[in-house]
Amino acid sequence: MLIGIDGNEANVKRRVGIGEYSYELLRQFAELRIKNLEFQIYLKSEPLSDMPDENENWIYRIIKPGKLWTQWRLPLDLYLHKPRPDVFFTPSHYAPRFSPVPTVISVMDLSYLYFPELFNVEDLHQLQSWTAYSVKNAKKILTISNSSKNDIIKEYNVASSKVIVTHLGIKEFNSLSPNIYTMKNLRTKHDLSEKFILFVGTLHAQKESSEDLQLVIVGKKGWLFEEILDTPKRLGIEDKVRFLDNINDDELNTLYHNAFCFVLPSLYEGFGLPILEAMQAGCPVITSNVSSLPEAAGDACLYVDPENVDDIKEKILKVLGDKKLRQVLIEKGKKQVKKFSWEKTARETLNALEEIGGSNER
Repeated sequence: MLIGIDGNEANVKRRVGIGEYSYELLRQFAELRIKNLEFQIYLKSEPLSDMPDENENWIYRIIKPGKLWTQWRLPLDLYLHKPRPDVFFTPSHYAPRFSPVPTVISVMDLSYLYFPELFNVEDLHQLQSWTAYSVKNAKKILTISNSSKNDIIKEYNVASSKVIVTHLGIKEFNSLSPNIYTMKNLRTKHDLSEKFILFVGTLHAQKESSEDLQLVIVGKKGWLFEEILDTPKRLGIEDKVRFLDNINDDELNTLYHNAFCFVLPSLYEGFGLPILEAMQAGCPVITSNVSSLPEAAGDACLYVDPENVDDIKEKILKVLGDKKLRQVLIEKGKKQVKKFSWEKTARETLNALEEIGGSNER
């Protein structure tokens, strides 16, 4: 069976979100080396050095130019070039506009429908129109949580059997390069305090703060980020908040290991992968009791109402002040992480692709 894959999301230098998801799937597909499966990876440009190596069962097909690539250039190649894949997998919302072979797509979440104000107008229009088209025409839709599956069924009126949940895996930080940053180096580099809370999400800062406790927010700057960056200054707590938007995996690993706790008070998540990363590092987790987050965290964290600042504050103080509770959360977190792996995600994804491709084999 020949499986075609749009590999462009994975073929970038700094991978986050869908980029990391796409890359980890490709890496696992290549390492599994399943008999009778061949892969043709479609790219706009040459593969980066850390992409899987080519072999007799793993071929890169470079198709140029890049402009409107998914709308006409990729579909044209799928029609004209032989042999055609038996199934085409797009690990994002953007399937080829036309395809002579059955397609499978991935939809992480529907935040663009529930929180459209978080997206710029151009991106929002593209997400809404192209996702609707891709969902309608795909043979199967992969998503990363049962919560997202229910959202897709509801919003796009598709059958439950058409949507398959493949939970995300968790990167093993211990397998990263040995150049691990010491906390002393990070404190100097980013002006961090001895004690800090690691936080990803919308900022809910308030003046009632421990004298020596700092809030460290990690994440790239998205749409409307200026308002978040201005919040500490407006509240007079600039020295209590640090924004880090360009750190590597080793630095993040060090932060996870040294934070008093990790807080993700998000209103909506497709899955919440940083929760598992924190748990793997032995960092106690506090997160929201909404959307997919309980699915990822299980009973290994403290839950909060993400719209209740007092509840968030209470749970943070509880973790900071109770050593026994911290240890319980750390132990439960390490058990929870073992339920997820990229190999499992890849095998479940391949099962779906083989099911569709098997009925279309040459």
